[in-house]
Amino acid sequence: MQATVLTATLSGVEALPVEVQADVTSGLPSFIIVGLPDAAVQEARDRVRSAIKASGFDFPNARVVVNLAPAPLRKHGTGFDLPIALAILTATRQIHVNATAGASAVGELALDGSVRSVSGMLAFVIAAADADVEIIGPSAALRTAHVVDGVRSRRLDSLAQLRTGPLPEGTCVPIRQTEHPQPDLAEVAGHNAAKRALEIAAAGGHNLVMIGPPGSGKTLLARRLPGILPPLSPLERMQTALVHSVGGLDEAPTLAGVRPFRAPHHTCSIAGLAGGGSPPRPGEMSLAHNGVLFLDELPEFGPAALQTLRQPLEDGFLTLVRAEGRVRYPADFTLIGAMNPCPCGYLGDPERHCSCSPWAINRYDARVGGPLMDRMDLVIRMDRIDPDLLIAASPSEPSAPVRQRVLETRAFAAERGDLASKLSGTALLAACALDGQTSRLFTEIARTKHFSGRAVTRVLRVARTIADIERSRRVMTSHISEAVSYRDRSGE
Repeated sequence: MQATVLTATLSGVEALPVEVQADVTSGLPSFIIVGLPDAAVQEARDRVRSAIKASGFDFPNARVVVNLAPAPLRKHGTGFDLPIALAILTATRQIHVNATAGASAVGELALDGSVRSVSGMLAFVIAAADADVEIIGPSAALRTAHVVDGVRSRRLDSLAQLRTGPLPEGTCVPIRQTEHPQPDLAEVAGHNAAKRALEIAAAGGHNLVMIGPPGSGKTLLARRLPGILPPLSPLERMQTALVHSVGGLDEAPTLAGVRPFRAPHHTCSIAGLAGGGSPPRPGEMSLAHNGVLFLDELPEFGPAALQTLRQPLEDGFLTLVRAEGRVRYPADFTLIGAMNPCPCGYLGDPERHCSCSPWAINRYDARVGGPLMDRMDLVIRMDRIDPDLLIAASPSEPSAPVRQRVLETRAFAAERGDLASKLSGTALLAACALDGQTSRLFTEIARTKHFSGRAVTRVLRVARTIADIERSRRVMTSHISEAVSYRDRSGE
């Protein structure tokens, strides 16, 4: 007696189709799973046996062989529990073959037969829609399935439901388009130059590093960037929600339009930042896709972990190469870094003396590295705020008008085709439309400051964004001058 049930396994953020083939024959009682299953899939034998018995079915007292095809593809996760159980029940004629015909099943089984959700359900739903089959899973996992066009779903919260008749259709819970409160810029006193840099970063999608002594407000400002960013577009919502689903996070806020803000601790490992593990899972860079990745105490991160940022900052994705294959994760994010100017934190402070030796300062700077700093579009120096300004609580511009300016700037840039941070080569030069005088001035500045080719490109991108804020079709000398000032780490 044989039966086949469709399912899928995760590879990166994509779910690849898999057939679960069950063969029940006479012989010594045994339960064998083949087809490159990992440890979690192998453990399904005990969960499936207990769940079938607890749901009122009989587990066959025979030789049971389950093959996961295609065999060369490694299978991961507990989502194979449900399709394995369905294949065995179908093969032993305890449920009708029509119960699973034309459907893909995904779910983890508890010992009492209840079905639980697994990570990556949105990827499984997309795979089912692409294959034009229904998706069978628990209600909790299918609540957002309607965001995928053309998907059909059936709810199965317990194996015992299979004894009562056809499975009900999945119930879709609409995503509430509610405003999630964000920290407001009005709560930050002073720092007008840093706020200007934050607005430029939001308007053009530029990377930003804030350098200043402890307590100067670097983290305070960084956490207010999401509040001035536009909401996610429909395409960005689906892309980001897919990564969050695979990463085991709740995708509902992302589907509601909230941009992700990830702030890992500086003890984060390479795998935690870039992704990896067994099975591979997206890291913080991918979880920040279409959002903000904030690295506080930037030099305290491991140098090897920081260097993994270099390729995603250029390409918008990262590729992990492992023995079992190649996995690609999206990683198009805005990087915000915060760091002290030296180990003690008071280098350049007008009131407190720096106690660090030149060797310690150079070693501290080297932890970040020139290649990574070269990829930062904006570098702003922040000093401590005068206590009188803090106590006086002078009114500061709130996030709402800044966000409106960001929206208008992005709309202006959209008329040209794309944000300045996405332009390069001839497209960037055409967008800047430098006149002779501005071109000569910038060429002289680039030679004097020994800008690399990447630095030249990034200065032009920032200048183009500044021109967008002012609704200028051409990049002027003033725009170039301001953009160049954001490459000076001393803040002078």
